[in-house]
Amino acid sequence: MSGQNTMWAMTAADQAAAVRSGEISAADLVDSHLERIAEVNPRVNAVTQLMADRAREDAARTDRRRAAGEELGPLAGVPFTVKETTPVEGVPTTFGLPRFRDLVAAADAPPVARLRAAGAVPIGHSNMPTLVLAGMHTRSELFGDTVNPWDPSRTPGGSSGGDGVAVATGMAALGLGNDSGGSVRIPASFCGVAGLKPTPGRFPADHRVLGPDDPGPASQALVTDGPLARTVADLRLAYEALAGTDPRDPRAVPVPLDGAPLPGPVRVALVADPGGRGVHPVVRAALTAAADALSDAGYDVRETADVPRHDEALEAYGRITLTEFAPTWPAVRQLLGDGGDRYIQLALERTPRADAAELMRLMGSWLGIRRSWAEFLDAFPLLLGPVFTEPPVEPGLESRDAAGRERVAVGMRLCTVTSFVGVPAVAVPTGIRDGLPCGVQVVGRAFREDLCLAAAQEIEDRLGVLTPVDPRPAAAAVTR
Repeated sequence: MSGQNTMWAMTAADQAAAVRSGEISAADLVDSHLERIAEVNPRVNAVTQLMADRAREDAARTDRRRAAGEELGPLAGVPFTVKETTPVEGVPTTFGLPRFRDLVAAADAPPVARLRAAGAVPIGHSNMPTLVLAGMHTRSELFGDTVNPWDPSRTPGGSSGGDGVAVATGMAALGLGNDSGGSVRIPASFCGVAGLKPTPGRFPADHRVLGPDDPGPASQALVTDGPLARTVADLRLAYEALAGTDPRDPRAVPVPLDGAPLPGPVRVALVADPGGRGVHPVVRAALTAAADALSDAGYDVRETADVPRHDEALEAYGRITLTEFAPTWPAVRQLLGDGGDRYIQLALERTPRADAAELMRLMGSWLGIRRSWAEFLDAFPLLLGPVFTEPPVEPGLESRDAAGRERVAVGMRLCTVTSFVGVPAVAVPTGIRDGLPCGVQVVGRAFREDLCLAAAQEIEDRLGVLTPVDPRPAAAAVTR
């Protein structure tokens, strides 16, 4: 593809290679994406703050460097979106709140800076649930609803849903979201793209919202920035660019990108129904297809009854996070707009807060659960499981009532548990069923993102890439 109007459909790897070789200019590449945004975004509302002028300036600078004979980075000229939680220098970081619409960022967040250093170009902020607290569905008080391009009656997921939709529709080659319980993996799965939740400490980050104060220990340990891409190879490029250290984040550690090769066929535990809560036949079929793909690639896939300490991990996750959050809730609740408080309020009503002694016990159990998982992953270096245990649900289900909240919490349970345990995971598509994308996640040992990416690549090689996709009108959407 060499025409300007089709550049946006190229993979990130191909875009960067073409810019580095001079086959295309970074300026034309950015303009191609801006044209795609103008065409598509009015129908899906994924890109919130367009950075057109700055993206063109960055692209022109890249072209000047190439003309001067300078070596360009591995993501030279590649446009990416950035979730509204994550600062981009000179642009407001709104968190989807009207009150934050003028809070201009003084500097790029560490992951934005690292992608820029690799040559990538931020092209726009992307939508999310208000303050990441209003639910799983991507709807913000400031920017409204984001639409799933496959079916407007289904949610694109969240909380990084704007990035999932932007990448799936070709408005950006990469998206930068974050994940503390599925917020990268769920929109990746619901939108038919790939997403990576890294090990905490793999990518440097700064998740302060306002002022100099850091969040509490649960937020520090659980929230990880992560990329979304249309192909696993592009996800790998973003992973390599994002990994490393930064003095702004003392948690980030200089672990090698790739660990030591494993002897013999890599053992994979297939857990189709974590916790025994049930799994939709469509999701079960996706897991079977992924397992068959891995078996064909030489992996030793063994169906396993369950993951370690599933229910205990879910309970500890909920009680620790909500105990940490509860003191600020009365003030935060006022910011969320009409109905925006229901998702958290429903969780608070069903989860008792811990006192100091109980919180200390829970923190101890957290380490014990992680130990149990380390032992499990010592026997099975990879785990294959669902991202969400049913197909994409309707927008706002989790905030409708207690039953809807519970259904969504149950559906995303493996994402929640693996975030709590602190292990990496890659969401990868497996195909289309009833007009909607299906997918699975590959979970690995801490700091073995390379094993997850390699297995996801084998699945993609056999089952294909689903995007970019043109948004479907409501009349053409799947009905249920």
